[in-house]
Amino acid sequence: MSALLEYLPLILFFGVYKFVDIYWATGVLIVVSIIQLVYQHFAHGKIATRHWIFFAIALILGGLTILFQDEQFIKWKATVIYATLAASLLVSRYVFNKNLVEKALIGVLESANEKANVGQKSNNIELPPHICEQLNLMWFAILAFIAVLNIYIAYTFSLDFWVNFKVFGLMGITFVAILVTLARIYKYLPQEEEN
Repeated sequence: MSALLEYLPLILFFGVYKFVDIYWATGVLIVVSIIQLVYQHFAHGKIATRHWIFFAIALILGGLTILFQDEQFIKWKATVIYATLAASLLVSRYVFNKNLVEKALIGVLESANEKANVGQKSNNIELPPHICEQLNLMWFAILAFIAVLNIYIAYTFSLDFWVNFKVFGLMGITFVAILVTLARIYKYLPQEEEN
């Protein structure tokens, strides 16, 4: 359910684009992003940084798309988001000495571990530093690749093709990257104890 809510702005953008046009779809993207922020606030008591970033970029570039009736602004949104995320992985690692991929993975794994072991002592999750370094670089490369690929497709192919790529292609690339990440860390996950 949370994955659906995460991608809801993108799904509705695609649906409205197919039945109306890019400008209405952009307006829906902005409104649904606001609703997503409100939901996050009331459901979790806080709003994740990625939702703030997504909303700010959607509002600025989407607002410019609607204001100037120029689809180029919305085409740049994915590139801006993915390039910002890629840069933040490098800057946080090599300037602030923090591995954001490691932090995110450990947070997600510990949360899943706690839910799976309710009422029992849960194991701490530890991933080898070299694996976290590799994953940080892998995610940087993927995010940078997506940023460049988005602009290439936006300016080489039709608007219809770009919208399909944005919804299905980006989701597919992200899904494959998540599978590769899980395969890489699988042997380091705590195993269930048999009774």
